[in-house]
Amino acid sequence: MGCRILHCKEQVEKMLNDDKQPWTSFFKWAEQKTGVNRLYIFFGCLVFTGFYLVFGYGAQLYCNLIGFVYPAYRSIKALETPQKDDDTKWLTYWVVFALFSVTEFFSGLLVHWFPFYWLLKCMFFIWCFVPLEANGSMVIYRNVIRPYFIKHHAQVDSAMSNIADSATKLIAENILKKD
Repeated sequence: MGCRILHCKEQVEKMLNDDKQPWTSFFKWAEQKTGVNRLYIFFGCLVFTGFYLVFGYGAQLYCNLIGFVYPAYRSIKALETPQKDDDTKWLTYWVVFALFSVTEFFSGLLVHWFPFYWLLKCMFFIWCFVPLEANGSMVIYRNVIRPYFIKHHAQVDSAMSNIADSATKLIAENILKKD
């Protein structure tokens, strides 16, 4: 257990010192201004965020911003690079994000009964976008979404085609009625 914690600490330190990451400049600035190691500043921010997501006003908005802002930024950056692997990584995140959002809509009543919901949801989002090869979105996509899609994509394609045909017919009929 102690070895895993030490490895995790080393990974976080490496991430906080990586000049390619957008947050590095903030933690560097905070470290210079306060004289406190950026690792401790990071963990302080983490603890504050955790408490805020449990007790704070607007925790839902704060959680959803965490799940949206950084991934949106990284998605736009990925679109601007010639490589396709980063595009695929972020598309996978957005598929999982959308699936979670739709599922969450139908379980909205449970959200208010579960005291640590926003904290756990935020942790889920972070697990899904953390810059690791096998992050949460990749795990969920490979083990849940992709097998389901492979099994049912012909029926979904057919249904989507029928919906598109019906919508086209409905629009054409309404345009012809107006003329």
